[in-house]
Amino acid sequence: MREAHFIDKNKSKWVNIEHNLKNKSDIHPDVLSNNYIEITNDLAYAQTYYPKSKTKDYLNELALFAHQTLYRDKKIDQNQLIDFFLNKAPKAIFHNRKMLLFSFLIFSFFTVIGILSSAYDVDFIRQILGNEYVDMSLKNIAKGDPAAVYKGGSDIGSSIGITINNIRVAFLAFALGIFFSLGTGYILMQNGIMLGAFHYMFYQEGVLGKAMSGIWIHGTIEISVIIIAGACGLMLGNSFMFPGTLKRVENLKIKTKEAITILITTIPLFIVAGFLEGYVSRLYDLNIYFSLSIILISLFLIIYYYIIFPYLQAKKYQWTTRAY
Repeated sequence: MREAHFIDKNKSKWVNIEHNLKNKSDIHPDVLSNNYIEITNDLAYAQTYYPKSKTKDYLNELALFAHQTLYRDKKIDQNQLIDFFLNKAPKAIFHNRKMLLFSFLIFSFFTVIGILSSAYDVDFIRQILGNEYVDMSLKNIAKGDPAAVYKGGSDIGSSIGITINNIRVAFLAFALGIFFSLGTGYILMQNGIMLGAFHYMFYQEGVLGKAMSGIWIHGTIEISVIIIAGACGLMLGNSFMFPGTLKRVENLKIKTKEAITILITTIPLFIVAGFLEGYVSRLYDLNIYFSLSIILISLFLIIYYYIIFPYLQAKKYQWTTRAY
């Protein structure tokens, strides 16, 4: 191939790669990696067939620039975990904030449905929560201890069991998103309706405030994790149904990586929620301010990390809608 033809064939690609490297904060890492491979391949070709040309010199400089740019981004060493939670995950959250909002709205909608259905159908609560659970709760309410269910079992056994169950629900909310988001919608619907019916049962018995002071000690994080996992599931389904300018499979791969990144941030939440439910929720009736402080701190941390912090980072690093 003549050098002039080689330049004409690849010039627009090189210009695009230069643009991507200079605006790397807006470009997906997979795209930058592919760009680096392409430019090194072109450099190898030029070194073979045009060893003394300016084209080879230009490609050599561009490849060096690409290497320095990507290496600088990846040079995290022992701070990889910190970088993940302070940069990579917040960026994925920021770019998929609409899915978090949609998941929250879907869950909230079905929670309201659960409340209204319980109010207008006397049998609804038992149909949703089961006779055994309802009867047990009514007995605890009669004893003046509506959240007594969290006082049973060993601390460590309860904590481990609860953590495993939370992981199971979150994984289902995420994985079932592959079925065009319908599976995720079902999990959000199921848990939202259960939450609504659950709250109405205690409201009906006049102990909503006391019960919730115990239940929301761990429930604040548990419900948040379900909503976050639901958002990750919606990312899977929507990426395939609405690929934009990308191929469906390519967009699915990108969104799956981002969804897993966001889902990983919930691992500490699983552990904390399991600990709170296994060890702390049983202490809810010691002091109302003790319960409220844990609930408010948990709520603040969730809102800060998944809503406020990504916006602060986006403003700091000037994250925008990506162009791949």
